[in-house]
Amino acid sequence: MKINLPQPFTFEGGKRAVLLLHGFTGNSSDVRILGRYLEKRGYTCHAPHFKGHGVPPEELVKTGPSDWWKDVMMGYDFLRNQGHDEIAVAGLSLGGVFSLKLGYTVPIKGIVPMCAPMYFKSEETMYKGVLKYAREFKKREEKTPEQIEKEMELFEPMDTLKGLQELISDVREHVDHIYAPVFIAQARLDRMINTDSANIIYNGVESDIKDLKWYEESGHVITLDKEREQLNEDVYQFLESLDWAE
Repeated sequence: MKINLPQPFTFEGGKRAVLLLHGFTGNSSDVRILGRYLEKRGYTCHAPHFKGHGVPPEELVKTGPSDWWKDVMMGYDFLRNQGHDEIAVAGLSLGGVFSLKLGYTVPIKGIVPMCAPMYFKSEETMYKGVLKYAREFKKREEKTPEQIEKEMELFEPMDTLKGLQELISDVREHVDHIYAPVFIAQARLDRMINTDSANIIYNGVESDIKDLKWYEESGHVITLDKEREQLNEDVYQFLESLDWAE
């Protein structure tokens, strides 16, 4: 069965622009609700897909952080080429890590890392997450359990995860190079990452304007969880507080 795959999106809402970045094994659906919320309030939102994401999971193992970073920069350049001189960024999980990397690489108006890891509990935790993602994708394709298990053999070993660990370590070492305003959103019930990551980011960035908010009833995919409406409003209020030129 062919399933409808999510697509990157651009919601044109105004001169102020926000780059929205999804998580590892995720896609633009992670940030679509937030994007629509901000669009209605005057913000243009663009959400690219990282290579190997939003497609059959076999494609994921052929990619790595250097591919995904290119996609992030292409998303940033897309907004610049559309005439947006000032760009903020909000990212979930891996997208949050890239949002921080953008903060010390290119001019960024404001940064919103959401449940962004500064280290993972273990590579095994990440690997289990990939297997779960792959199985669920194949179930939606209505493949038989036998067929699914046979295809799962393709997911060993995964150099992608080693590269992901290295990316996170590198960004963690450079967060003190960030001076743009930062709003850190962290779910209290996050089981995917070590939640102390939020404190590491907060204490590490050199921003004069920084805030950390805990969402007590939410899990890792905070943008789609119980407190998403509050999160949307909090991100909007943070963006409104920035010193935009227009």
